[in-house]
Amino acid sequence: MKVVVGLGNPGKQYANTRHNMGYMVIDRLCEMFSCDLDHDKFKGIYGVCKNPVLPESVIFAKPETFMNLSGEFIRPLLDYFNVPVEDLIVIYDDMAIGEGRIRLRLSGSHGSHNGMRNIIEQLKTENVKRVRVGIGEPPHGGIDYVLGKLSGEALERAEEAIQKATEATRDALINGFVHAMNHFN
Repeated sequence: MKVVVGLGNPGKQYANTRHNMGYMVIDRLCEMFSCDLDHDKFKGIYGVCKNPVLPESVIFAKPETFMNLSGEFIRPLLDYFNVPVEDLIVIYDDMAIGEGRIRLRLSGSHGSHNGMRNIIEQLKTENVKRVRVGIGEPPHGGIDYVLGKLSGEALERAEEAIQKATEATRDALINGFVHAMNHFN
């Protein structure tokens, strides 16, 4: 079994913001594989997807702990389903990557992303597969930028990145993470 978690912040006020790119990719994956996030447990929502296209069951999930405490959802979810960290993929926004671009990594530091910082602390390892969705450098003030609503050209570039991240995650689930890295990086 694999677990794919998209990071974001719960609530309507955060919908359609750069910081919710992970949530948006999970929504697309659920649509693609006809999966519902119909379980509310461990401070988040998730759905268990059994689709004939996928070689094994996949849990798609969104923490509802707010970004900075994402690991507090992921740790108990992995423990409950007895899924090793090696079978986890985390999807999140990244200012170090240009808008419209993505980057897959097998491991690494949190890179100043507080959601990943908490996940690494909770899992006690940097060996977490990740799909980083580019939102670009803010022209000013990081908080206003990541929590700002997407519109115009920024929305178009976000849509492009969300589509790429969805396709890359699909490829990782079907053909393996390294295959997806080689194809999408």
